[in-house]
Amino acid sequence: MGASLRSTPIPDRHRGRACCDGERALAAGEATGRAKRKRAKIAAPLPLDTWADEPLVQEVRSGSEAHFNVLYDRYFQRIYSFVYLRVRNHADAEEITQETFSVVFRSAGGYSGRSTPLAWIYGIAKNTVFNHLRRNRLHGLRVEQAGPDPLVSDSATWGCNPEEHLAMGRYARAIEDRLNSVSDWQAEAFVMRHVDNLTIQEISERTDRSGDAIRSALYRVKRLLLEAGDFERASGAL
Repeated sequence: MGASLRSTPIPDRHRGRACCDGERALAAGEATGRAKRKRAKIAAPLPLDTWADEPLVQEVRSGSEAHFNVLYDRYFQRIYSFVYLRVRNHADAEEITQETFSVVFRSAGGYSGRSTPLAWIYGIAKNTVFNHLRRNRLHGLRVEQAGPDPLVSDSATWGCNPEEHLAMGRYARAIEDRLNSVSDWQAEAFVMRHVDNLTIQEISERTDRSGDAIRSALYRVKRLLLEAGDFERASGAL
């Protein structure tokens, strides 16, 4: 009887049902695979340089330097051109542009969204240019008031009382503490730019670093110096 059971053919209707079940299972498996691939594609993060400005600013508000660097690279040349047209000096334009982006990073929390991020950055650049020009005018007035020998002038403009000496000491210590976190070449690049007045290209050749790396280093050192100034003012208010 066992041999008879093994040789019994499967009815046609069962074979058709088995075939349909197999095709449905295969189709279901393919659909599941497509859904998984679709979910994986959706979940994959987009490169930061493809992000729109508004989401980038929102991340900068949280302190993200990576998102800030995208904004910096995206708009540095535009802001530099805007500034240069107003100061007509490449060295000043670079410094003001660096300062503008330092303010962008520090004040991102105050971005209200009433204007586009680019318009907001342009507004900061405009104010920074205005402050630069105003400082230059004040400096010119002080030089005139100091007379022909400012080193021995009795002008009150150049006076410094004990409280100001103390504040300068706090500021110097705050600067030293913060500059300990930067590498030697970054500090050297800052000195080359702001003391030796070298161009980005000249600093790049001397340090064997790219222009973008130099600009990033200058921004970082300047931000640390601004933080030191904020710390000194906060300490003085205590």
